Amino acid sequence: MAILSEEQTMLRDMAREWTKKENPVGAFRKMRDGDFEGGFDPAVYGQMAEMGWTGVIIPEDQGGSDFGYMSLGLVLEETGRSLTASPLLASALGAASALILGGSDAQKEAWLPKIASGEAIGTLAIDEGPRHDPSKCDTSVSDGKLSGTKMFVPEGMSAGLFVVSAKDGVYLVDGSADGITRSDRSLVDQRGWAEISFDGVPAEKLENGGEDLLDQVLDRARVGAAAEMLGMASEAFDVTLAYLKQRVQFNQVLSSFQALQHRMADLFGEIELMRSAVEAALAALDDKRPDIAMLASQAKAVASDTIHHMSKEAVQLHGGIGMTDEYAIGFYLKRARTLEQLWGSSTFHRERFARLNDY
Repeated sequence: MAILSEEQTMLRDMAREWTKKENPVGAFRKMRDGDFEGGFDPAVYGQMAEMGWTGVIIPEDQGGSDFGYMSLGLVLEETGRSLTASPLLASALGAASALILGGSDAQKEAWLPKIASGEAIGTLAIDEGPRHDPSKCDTSVSDGKLSGTKMFVPEGMSAGLFVVSAKDGVYLVDGSADGITRSDRSLVDQRGWAEISFDGVPAEKLENGGEDLLDQVLDRARVGAAAEMLGMASEAFDVTLAYLKQRVQFNQVLSSFQALQHRMADLFGEIELMRSAVEAALAALDDKRPDIAMLASQAKAVASDTIHHMSKEAVQLHGGIGMTDEYAIGFYLKRARTLEQLWGSSTFHRERFARLNDY
């Protein structure tokens, strides 16, 4: 487990307290059953912005706290525990990272304060097929006008800023511009996914960050997704263990059965390995280490495999009630299946990890 500073410990504890009291899993159910087109409650996101979570990695002179990726990872872990529906991952980490790494002074000044305050929601529009593959890109820019279609864009229905990959680089597109068509895509996690079509939309290129800017941005987003999955796996484990300790069958509590104890012990070990991988990647981002790409792929692959196993086991160990909509454990499995594919599956990242290490 990472050694946290006093400020990071306070931030994590504040996030944990808020999610437990103000935004538990029940809040996600209310959001899902409510009429929120964007897949989240704007009032809840407003609270997160007031607490400064939307500006954790953004420099202070642009409205943030410049508190680092480990700090934002701690918040994402806690919101993952409660399945809090918000654009925090896509906007405060994904879009903000793109601007910090590649934006000009004018682009940063135009967008980062708005993202930090929660006024603007940004997102990454990358994939054009059913699976993540940033190398396959038909989106192009001619005379400053961008055209193309991006699939499975998180927070796509509410985004006011799109960070779009094109054949010759990464571009910013104002979400209010003419020529943007948003199509809602309902996935199993009931969040704000969309297919976005750009038809001759004005776009500004991100000129800094080098030729691998897109990879750098994606790696930061991947580590953030892994942090959210870490929180989900930890909470699913805790909820399942508590259930096994109180559920009685054959006049014995389920936790007294050795076979179930072994399954839970294996899961605990997997989650601890997952934590090591995720926290190593977060620390590498803050330290600006040269092996960030390798650690990001390692974290995303391990996190995807672990949350897949944990969420499946959690539903099975709950028995029949785990399959019902009335019980919350199934929500973790549904969110897990979308995050596993977001910005690269474990197969994608195992292959990338091997390639980066010249296997």
